[in-house]
Amino acid sequence: MKVEIQPDVRDIAARLGGGVPYALKALAGQLADDPDMGWPSGLPGILTVTVDGGMFDDCPDLSVGYIREPDRIEIRFLRAAPPTEPYTDAHDQEQEQEQEQEQGQGQPADPAAAAITVREVADAWHRITGWLQSNAPDSYAALRAGASPAAIAALEDDLGIRIPVELHVLWLLTSGDDGGNGWGCLPGNRALMTLDAVAAAYRLKMDAQAHEDTFNTDRPEDERITVWKATRIPVVALGPADSTSGLYLDAESGYLGRWSHYNEGPGEVLDTLVTYLEEAADMLEAPALAPGDKPGLIGGALVWLSSIDPAQEDRWQPWTG
Repeated sequence: MKVEIQPDVRDIAARLGGGVPYALKALAGQLADDPDMGWPSGLPGILTVTVDGGMFDDCPDLSVGYIREPDRIEIRFLRAAPPTEPYTDAHDQEQEQEQEQEQGQGQPADPAAAAITVREVADAWHRITGWLQSNAPDSYAALRAGASPAAIAALEDDLGIRIPVELHVLWLLTSGDDGGNGWGCLPGNRALMTLDAVAAAYRLKMDAQAHEDTFNTDRPEDERITVWKATRIPVVALGPADSTSGLYLDAESGYLGRWSHYNEGPGEVLDTLVTYLEEAADMLEAPALAPGDKPGLIGGALVWLSSIDPAQEDRWQPWTG
């Protein structure tokens, strides 16, 4: 069985500790012999396995996610596991598997379609991060490590809604963008929100709707005001330090829309999260064909032309591919 390790996973391994690349290599050998050694992650097509860091020098305990296909395995996710995460106790591991399977309930009914979505999001994000790593190291370094399944489950409990599979897998890859020199890496210099920022923005918008609902009871049905729906999850902010507006993902429709703290009318429907990420990757790889916005560099940071500070324009170098 062929085992492939994504380049950004190798980079994360090198940053986690001197012994992590060797531990990852050893795990790849084990997976080649036993491709089903992991357990379901709650995402279709993705298995999870843990590594006891104590078996290697300079290596924390690791949580590794991989995609199992008939003729190959692809290691997609790597993070340092919490010190309390169990590894060798079979009973505890069985309980963890049951919890993760329960977390997976409510995901799209078609496992094959969900598995495709997982692959599409991961592929698009790897294209973006691969470009950043090669061309904009400051922006690449500003991306946070992936969130743990437990952190995503906690956010689900906080919001009270199921996180769609496409957003779930994106957050496994990165839990937010702190901004390369102040600029987010997505078109318009937008930034992926941290999980804490997502929860704060969601609560603020739900409070705004609750306020409107106190008046809606006395309004005619056709005059009632909706500024927010419970199925909308804030995902992207105007910038790393500016969460006054951005994009949300509607968990019910699967489409993105615009949101703002100022409670304007419903934002326009943009696209799915998959298409949004794919288009961002396309714009980086083929800037001559990029519609509406152009990528460029200021030092080691990716900066999109559409929302650049005029005072910085003379430093901006267009990216021509």
